[in-house]
Amino acid sequence: MALRKSGFYKGPRLPFRKKQAAHRINELIISPEVRVTGEDIEAKIFPIEEAIQMAKEQNLDLVEISPKAVPPVCRIIDYNKFLYEQKKKQKEIKSKAKQTIIKDIRFGPNTDDHDFDFKLKHAVSFLESGEKVRAFVHFKGRSIVYKDRGEILLLKFAQGLEEVGKVELLPKMEGKRMFLTMAPKAVKK
Repeated sequence: MALRKSGFYKGPRLPFRKKQAAHRINELIISPEVRVTGEDIEAKIFPIEEAIQMAKEQNLDLVEISPKAVPPVCRIIDYNKFLYEQKKKQKEIKSKAKQTIIKDIRFGPNTDDHDFDFKLKHAVSFLESGEKVRAFVHFKGRSIVYKDRGEILLLKFAQGLEEVGKVELLPKMEGKRMFLTMAPKAVKK
């Protein structure tokens, strides 16, 4: 009882559950008839017993590819090789997907011209390399009364970047920060 109150007791352990297979294979296929495809096999409809027998003769598996078709489509293949190729395809798709990077640039409501130009130059390089830029003005303490200065600063920033980027989100106040988001212009090929 003392263990439960102290936080060390985690309750009864659940038995280990084996991961469910993504596809039905061989005897796990429940349909009485299936359309069988595969290498050197003409796509035909067979009774399930005959289809499983054909797969066993070739030392391969009968794998249910599209279970919602009428009758379900099954392929005679090596299941482990099939899973490996699917993982490989998923990995390739994931590696080709482009992730957008957002770079933050911070200003104060009283940012000086030199600092502004310096940050503008950095934003130009970010946009030219294809990254998004989120500029924000952070208001500390009583500087919140200078919201109009912050908005003017962000609009001036957007104007300075109009050759290399386009405004995605106009200046918007969130808490003590005013945000502006810019995206790179589409490169004409």
